[in-house]
Amino acid sequence: MTPAAVGAKAAVEDRIRRYERTLLKLSHRIHANPELGFDEYRASEWVADELHSGRFEVQRGCYDLPTAVRATIGSGPVHVGICAEYDALPEIGHACGHNIIAAAGVGAALGLADFVDDLGLTVTLLGTPAEEGGGGKILMLERGAFDGLHAAMMVHPAAVEMAAMPGTAISQFEVAYKGKPAHAGAYPELGVNAADAMLIAQVAIGQLRQQTRGTDRIQGIVTDAGTAVNVIPDGAAGRWIVRSDTAEELATLTSRVKRCFEAGALATGCALSITPSGPDYADLRPNARLLALYRANAEALGRTFPDLPEGMSGAATDMGNVSHAVPTIHPMLGLDCHPAVNHQPEFTAACVAPAADRAVLEGAIAMAWTAVDFAKQPSKGVTL
Repeated sequence: MTPAAVGAKAAVEDRIRRYERTLLKLSHRIHANPELGFDEYRASEWVADELHSGRFEVQRGCYDLPTAVRATIGSGPVHVGICAEYDALPEIGHACGHNIIAAAGVGAALGLADFVDDLGLTVTLLGTPAEEGGGGKILMLERGAFDGLHAAMMVHPAAVEMAAMPGTAISQFEVAYKGKPAHAGAYPELGVNAADAMLIAQVAIGQLRQQTRGTDRIQGIVTDAGTAVNVIPDGAAGRWIVRSDTAEELATLTSRVKRCFEAGALATGCALSITPSGPDYADLRPNARLLALYRANAEALGRTFPDLPEGMSGAATDMGNVSHAVPTIHPMLGLDCHPAVNHQPEFTAACVAPAADRAVLEGAIAMAWTAVDFAKQPSKGVTL
C-alpha cells in the first residue's frame, strides 16, 4: 500500500471516529422507533438530515418512493454507492439490525466526504426502503438509482462475521381460495370448503420437500381459514415464500409449489388466485475483488472471519438484484450474540449492545477504506 493510501485511510478513520456520537445516536434512534417498509418516514429523514449537514447534495422521496434518499458528494471519475437500509419487522422491531446498516452507511459516506476530490471519487449514499419483502432496491434499480455506479456496498449485522452472505433467490406471493359457505351441521354437502383446499396444498408441499435441494426453502403462513366453526369456510388465504440458490432454480421450484396449490383447488372445487406480494429477489453475487479489499480492511480493524460450514443456506436480500447489475458486496458484521440470530427478539436487543455500536463504527471504516482502495485501482476486478 502506498504512503498516500495509508495517509488517506488514517484521515478517513479519524473523520469517522469524530462522528462516533452522531452515528451511535442515529443507530439507537432508528432502533427505538421501528418503522415498516415504505413507512420509514422518520428514519429516512434522520439519515437525510445527517448527510445534508455533511454538505451532501440530498434528494428526499426520490424514485417515486417517499422514503428513498439519494445523497451525493464529489465529482470524481470513480463512483461508489453505499446503501443504507432502515426498515423494521412487524412486532419484533429491528431484529435484523437495519439501524446498524443505516448508521454505518452514513458513517462511511461522511468519512469520505472531505477527501473525494483528492481520491477522485464521487460518493452516493442511497437510502433504500423496504428490504424486508418490499424490494425497495429493486424498484430503485429499475428507476435508475444505480446507473453509473462502479461499485455498490453495504454491511449487515449477523450473529457471526461473514465476508459474503450466502444470499438466495426468493419468490413471494399470496394465495387465496374461494369456496361456498354452508351450515356445517345441517347442510355440509352444499358447501365448498376453502380451508380444506389450503390444507391439501400444505400436505402436498410437505411431501414435495422430500424432492427438493437441501438449501431450498418453502415457507408460508395461513392468514384466513374461516371465522365460525359451524360454517363451511368459503375463503382461505395465506402468504408464501419460495427460496432457491439461483433465479433459474427458483423458477423451477416455484412452478412445482404452485401446482400444489392447484391440487387443493382441483380436489375441493374452489377457485384459486395467486398474486405476487413483492418482486422476486435474485441471488447475491458478490464481486471477488471488492470482497478481498473489504475483508483485508475489516481484518486490519481486528475483525475475524470464522470458517463456516459449506453449503449453508442463506437469507435473501434485494441487494442480490443490484449485484447482477453493479459490482457489489454485502458483508456481515458479527455481533457475537449467539445463540441469538437475525429475526429473533433477542437479536433486536443485541442490535444496540456495545458490540453493535462497535460494528457501526468498524463497518463504516471498513467500507470507507474499501472505497479508498477501490478509487486507487478501479480497473481491477470490477466486471460482473
